Parts: sequence; structure tokens; C-alpha cells
Amino acid sequence: MSGQFRIEALAPEHDRAGFVCGSDPLDRYLREQASQDMRRRTSVCYVAIDEKTSAIAGYYTLAAGSVPLTDLSEDLVRKLPRYPLVPVARVGRLAVSLAFQKRQLGAALLWDAGSRAMDSGLGVFALVVDAKDETAAAFYRHHGFVNFSRKPLTLVLPLATLAKKK
Repeated sequence: MSGQFRIEALAPEHDRAGFVCGSDPLDRYLREQASQDMRRRTSVCYVAIDEKTSAIAGYYTLAAGSVPLTDLSEDLVRKLPRYPLVPVARVGRLAVSLAFQKRQLGAALLWDAGSRAMDSGLGVFALVVDAKDETAAAFYRHHGFVNFSRKPLTLVLPLATLAKKK
């Protein structure tokens, strides 16, 4: 992302204490858990850094995962081999600081997650998110995610959809 933000992996020099997005669990995760998850290699946390202030403007986590083929809609299943599990990249958390909301940063973070998944060199079919509520699900749907067949707050965005926009 060019301009006023740069997106990079969370590092010790990033000041996490001042990050407030309006969701205590998301704020607490960045302050207390994100670095541990990275050390354990269970996920990677990427932060959007404001180039003027060096403040963390937003973040997301990305992890490898898989989903049962039977959980996907028939439209998606038609395009896939019949393996029991389908490899995906899971966006575990996504948050934008209150000071930086309403600037399309959430959309930019999603785009960055998709780009990293496509460029990872791993076989990944889609991005998957578990939205925390219907408002979050509406945000993801607005950006092209579709519902799983049986899980209304779990959404999927095939990377082929993103590749068309790249």
C-alpha cells in the first residue's frame, strides 16, 4: 500500500500500547498475544503503520488452514478436485484503529492479505474469515466474500476472484 501507510509484519519496535479499535478483545490480542502466536508460528500478524506518526493504524492475522470440501457451496465445489480438505489462508483477526477508520484501510488490509496468500508459493484456494458478528460479515461480503453453505458467519473469497482484480 503506497502513500500514508506501509504494511509489514509485526515487530518488537512497533508500539502496540496505543492501539484502540473499539473492540477490547482485538486490542488485547495485539498487545498480549500476537507476538506469541508469531513465535509459535501459528499465525503472522501484519500491521499498517502510519508513515507520519509510526502508529499502528490497523492489523490483520494470516494463518494456513483447510476447510472440509463438504462445507463449501456447490458453485465452489464444482471447480475443485475432490479432496476431503481444501487448503485456505485464514484471516483470523482484522482491526482498524479508531483514529484511522473511514479511510478504506480495512479494505486495503484485506487486499494485502489476499496478495500475500497468492504470492506465498503455497497452494491456497481462498481466503476464509470467521466474522465476529453480522456487521463484520456484511463488511466481508461487501468485499466479495461469500457464505459457506452451512456457516453464516464463516465466509470465503476464492483467490481466483482476487487475481482477476490484480
